[in-house]
Amino acid sequence: MTGVPRIFLESERMILRQFTTDDADLLFRLDNDADVMLYVNGGIPVPLEEIVLDLAWFLSYYERFDGYGFWAAVEKTTGRFLGWFHFRPDEGAGPLEPELGYRLHRFAWNQGYATEGSQALVRKGFTELGVERVTAHAMAVNVGSRRVMEKAGLRFVRTLHHDWPIRIPGDEHGDVEYALDRSQWESDHTSE
Repeated sequence: MTGVPRIFLESERMILRQFTTDDADLLFRLDNDADVMLYVNGGIPVPLEEIVLDLAWFLSYYERFDGYGFWAAVEKTTGRFLGWFHFRPDEGAGPLEPELGYRLHRFAWNQGYATEGSQALVRKGFTELGVERVTAHAMAVNVGSRRVMEKAGLRFVRTLHHDWPIRIPGDEHGDVEYALDRSQWESDHTSE
């Protein structure tokens, strides 16, 4: 997919749009920042060939799932690529139980972008997509990501332990799952 990407949603400071095949370089720079990738793969550089395969996988979501996928986050005022969000059915879950995820450049950290995008996606899910439950996962030691999930309204569910192929410092503490059900979201937003 090339050309003008479809805008999925707009928040106060960002546009979340579809990726295109022209975005490989943007993803390459993001995924080759060791700090950005610390809780993903331990900060190991990601070759361009792998980025291109990931991008093809991102693009395939637009054809398979209406309203779900991976979305490029672009700052409205500058057009700068901030990173991405995903809102998609998790492995083994149905289309009404998407997983929320995000990966942002370091310059976008602690600026409220992850919370803003997460809140916008959760809202769209419950108000437009008929979502029943949103989940999110992070390493237990990834305090920043956990804080974003909480600010987006998700609540701690459990700690999981996986046997990952790559050892990452802190993975002995496991991963955490957060979730938000429709009834909880509606209860929290009755005054809006």
